[in-house]
Amino acid sequence: MKSKLSGTFIVGLGFFLLYSIGTVTPLSAQNPELQERIAQLKESSAQNKQQLAQYTWVEQVTISLKGEEKKQEKFQVKTGPDGKPVKTPIGSSPAPAAASQSGGGRGGRLKEHVVEKKKEEYKDYADRMKTLMERYVPPDKELLQQAVQNRNVSITPVAGSSSQVQLIFHDYVKPKDSMTLTFDKEQKQVIGVQIASYLDDPADAVNLAVKMARLPDGVSHVDSVVLEGVSKQIKVAIQNSNYQHL
Repeated sequence: MKSKLSGTFIVGLGFFLLYSIGTVTPLSAQNPELQERIAQLKESSAQNKQQLAQYTWVEQVTISLKGEEKKQEKFQVKTGPDGKPVKTPIGSSPAPAAASQSGGGRGGRLKEHVVEKKKEEYKDYADRMKTLMERYVPPDKELLQQAVQNRNVSITPVAGSSSQVQLIFHDYVKPKDSMTLTFDKEQKQVIGVQIASYLDDPADAVNLAVKMARLPDGVSHVDSVVLEGVSKQIKVAIQNSNYQHL
C-alpha cells in the first residue's frame, strides 16, 4: 500500500503541480487573471523540474488507523534518469504489538483469523483510496478540458492574503467533488492542493491535502501529503525533508 502511495503517487503530484495546469489555457480568454497565472506556471515549470532532479531527500510515510499509528517507514529518495523517484529504505517501524495475545488453540487461531481479515479489509480500502486519487493526480487532460468547457473552474482570492488566489474545479471526476489549487502570485507557484471526493457514495468521503514548500534556492517541492478515508478513519501521511544537493 505504501510504496504505491509514496512512489508513483508523488511523481504524479509533482507532474500535476508543475506542468498539467497549462492544459486549461482555453479558459484564459474568459478570465485575464487566470491567463496570467497559467503563463507564470508554464514559465517556471521546466526550470523547477530540472533543479529538483539535482537533490536527494528523505521521505517518511506514516499509516494510521482510527488515530493509532500502525506503520512508519523512511526512504532516501532521488530522481532517476526516467524522471521517477528512486527510493532506498532507511528503516521501518512495524505495527505496535497487541497488548495481549490469546494462547494457542481454536480461540487463538480464530482471533488471528479475524485480525488478518480486518487487516486485509483495510488494505483493500486503502488501495481503493489510492486508485481514486490517481484519477485526480496526475490530472487527465480531457477532464481538465471538460471542466473548462462546462465552466466548472473559478478563481478567487485567498482571504487575508494579497498574494494568493485559488483555482477551484468542481464536478471534476465525480458529481459534487472539488479540487482546489492555492497559487502564490509572488512566488509564481502552486503552494497547496486540496481534493474532496468519495468512493461509491458521497458519505464515504476521501480527502487529499498537499502542501508545497520552497528550498533556499527557490526550488518548489512537495513538502507533505495527507490522504484520508473519513468513514474508515484511515490516514496516510507523507513528509519530505532533509533536501541535500547532489
